[in-house]
Amino acid sequence: MEKKKKLFIVVNSLDAFFSHRLPVALAAKKTGYDVKIIYGEMPSHNDSNLGDFGLKSLFLPIDRGGTNPFKDFVSIFLLWRLFTIEKPDLVHLVTIKPILYGGICARLAGVPAIISAITGMGFLFTDRYTVKVKALRQISQFLFKASFKHSNKIIVFQNDDDHREISNIVGKKLGEAVFIRGSGVDLAEYDALPESGGNKTIVMASRLLVDKGVYEFVQAAKILKKKYPNLRFLLAGLPDYANPASVSKKEVDTWGREGIVECLGFCNDVACLYRKSHIVVLPSYREGLPKSLLEAAACGRPIITTNVSGCRDAILPDITGILVPPKDPISLSNAIETLVLNRDLRKAMGEAGRSFAEKNFSINKVVEQHLKLYKKLLS
Repeated sequence: MEKKKKLFIVVNSLDAFFSHRLPVALAAKKTGYDVKIIYGEMPSHNDSNLGDFGLKSLFLPIDRGGTNPFKDFVSIFLLWRLFTIEKPDLVHLVTIKPILYGGICARLAGVPAIISAITGMGFLFTDRYTVKVKALRQISQFLFKASFKHSNKIIVFQNDDDHREISNIVGKKLGEAVFIRGSGVDLAEYDALPESGGNKTIVMASRLLVDKGVYEFVQAAKILKKKYPNLRFLLAGLPDYANPASVSKKEVDTWGREGIVECLGFCNDVACLYRKSHIVVLPSYREGLPKSLLEAAACGRPIITTNVSGCRDAILPDITGILVPPKDPISLSNAIETLVLNRDLRKAMGEAGRSFAEKNFSINKVVEQHLKLYKKLLS
């Protein structure tokens, strides 16, 4: 019997794995791969166990938001040692730190093939210009060049802007680039239902980061509640203290007390939340391809998002949603008001969004694309 090919999927956290990568891992296992998940952070809101899915796993400390060079060196050493001892045939690296460190370690350990999945450029590549961010950006650019020197690799992008950014960093066009539009949506789970009656409900679901546009959402809510007091603004998500752009618990508590925005905390049933909503908003400063917007489209909800990398790729402007400038709560409030007052427009955009999701964002399509890449690299 032919020995199973070893596939290691390296992720920052199990939360992200369960929400974005589990279907790919299960499909690979079903196909015949010996799959192992390497993760750097325990799940905070998911009670699932990888063993329940028949998946092997290993915790390895990867401080996704940390800048301590000693901790990072330890992570690199442990990752190199793991690859050297267990000899995977293919490693699938997801998000920036696993890509930077895992790409170098895989090459040094003689791993035959790697996939690097760029799911966004992170806070270092938004328009932050502090001395610390500049220094970290320079270091990351050096590491990108080193991590992409493997001779048998594929780099997966979710949008054209990230592809251009990385090409500029490494100083050449990446011939190994492949585009996969997001991590997919289960179209059966995120089904489209007509909007409910009652007060108009506007939802933002994301980690509570400044870069996600949380402040703009709250400011737009304050503007509109003065004019339309019956509007409901729901903010689903929690601060992410591992990220330097996280909002504080004190700020979230203040918003809740003010009554302008209803802070729901972590939501484990986003599909249900979207079905009860009328409009979905994400005023982010930069994304890979935000899954929350793909899910909103699948649920048949009109979307308002910003004209930035990733976000604009998740909608068809003026067909499935509206684009607004980033960091502009007035434009955001105007777009929300437009949809609040026009039920026919909401309905038309929602229906178009569902069709857009069916054509482009099916989880089955995403899984199939990944399996083809695995096969190509190992052939």
